[in-house]
Amino acid sequence: MISLSATRLKHFISLWRSGLFIVTLHSSYAFHTTPSSTGIHSITSSRSPSLPSLHEVQSHHSSTSFPALRSYNIISSSTRTCTSTSSTFLLQSSGEAAVAELDDERRANLFQSMLRDLQIENVPLLGCDAREVETMNAALWTTMSELSEIDDGQKVCMIMEDIPIDALKAFATDYGNLMTQTRLMDQLPELQRISVSLLGNGVGPALIIETTDRTAEEMAEKTTRSAVEETLDEFRCTAALKSFVDRIVVGLEACPYTKTPDLSATGLEARGVDPGPVGYRFSKSSDACAAVASFWTSVCELLSVPETEISTTLLSLPAIGPGCNEEAHDRFAAVVELISRNLCLFRGDAVVGLVHFHPFYQRNLIHPVDKPAFGHLPPQSWLRSMLRHNGNEEAAKTLTDEDLDMSNYQRRSPHTMINILRVSQLNAAVGAKSIVDLELEDGTTEKASGITLYSRNAIRLAEEGKDKLQEAVDKEVNMSLGKG
Repeated sequence: MISLSATRLKHFISLWRSGLFIVTLHSSYAFHTTPSSTGIHSITSSRSPSLPSLHEVQSHHSSTSFPALRSYNIISSSTRTCTSTSSTFLLQSSGEAAVAELDDERRANLFQSMLRDLQIENVPLLGCDAREVETMNAALWTTMSELSEIDDGQKVCMIMEDIPIDALKAFATDYGNLMTQTRLMDQLPELQRISVSLLGNGVGPALIIETTDRTAEEMAEKTTRSAVEETLDEFRCTAALKSFVDRIVVGLEACPYTKTPDLSATGLEARGVDPGPVGYRFSKSSDACAAVASFWTSVCELLSVPETEISTTLLSLPAIGPGCNEEAHDRFAAVVELISRNLCLFRGDAVVGLVHFHPFYQRNLIHPVDKPAFGHLPPQSWLRSMLRHNGNEEAAKTLTDEDLDMSNYQRRSPHTMINILRVSQLNAAVGAKSIVDLELEDGTTEKASGITLYSRNAIRLAEEGKDKLQEAVDKEVNMSLGKG
């Protein structure tokens, strides 16, 4: 996990303004400082030999890294002279069309001019050598997380020379779109004071991340939200989560390839997948940016080691939507949707799969209600059709809506948790025939997968009954909180 605290970041920004230090981010995501006469921060993300760079992925089509981002050409940097501030202003105000008309040399000169203007404004320049989707996002969201913790307004410039400008543009554009979506932003208030934009409309590979001063209302929101953090204990939370895995995933065989809480992918050896340990990871932060940063850090770790070292990761986020009520569930749903959309933005769903959990998990409260949602159970309105398709005609007829509602308990963990899976293992487990045409109750047809597993789980959970299931959830929630 990234070890740079908000206090340390604020200290480094102060040091930056006196030109004393650079900051280095290594692949372990721990920040270090060394003296510098230039005053320019450098964030390096030295990658594991098993993690190919974007250009290597393009050449070799590796299955263990994200799809390659498009390469770009921009003249680097150190030998170019800076142009005037007036040219920089004209570029900032003239839009992307003007940038597209510039040749490489002109773009490089203007980029350097803008960086110098930022230096004059005492804006820290953070250079990051990330080359993959996962390291790029880990660096960006971690920086946003640390800035989010600081109550005073801040501004930094992240320079990523090895990341295509189109990828940085996609990140900034999607973040801007998120800001306009009231349904999500109502549940993500800490993001409202953070803005992300391309430097100079994309004249160079850099993003500006800026926060405003926290208002009194925002201070109150942070205080209320973060109060739970001091009550959380990693050992307790992990023990409660293992109890859930043992009870539901192993005991009721919600996943037939998990035989113990500590070992995953059992029984797939004939399909080329070796069993491996389950990685339990934990973040006590209540901040949405911190949750996304923890997610991407976990992805980086998972993809940097073979499946025999970490088969799958269970990321506990107990301060995200704590509680067993609809308000807590709404917060959980918004944060995991933010994570899912950020992953899918860069086609990361081709590499890792997600499974979302919460103690109040209710599929009918997940957007969209009647369509698939990444990382969630299939729509509850599909369950009878899935049972019929699987040959469980009697269950489809006799199970009540209340019985089918028990299906939600396969996702009711003691706290918010995300299972990060390798898609290669999912493909080995379900095979190409998993996706079928499913005829729904209203006569329409939808693509659906995992029908056999979801049908079996729905029947078994209905047989368990609500009282028994809820009693177990309450016990594990209390275990997580140290109350039992």
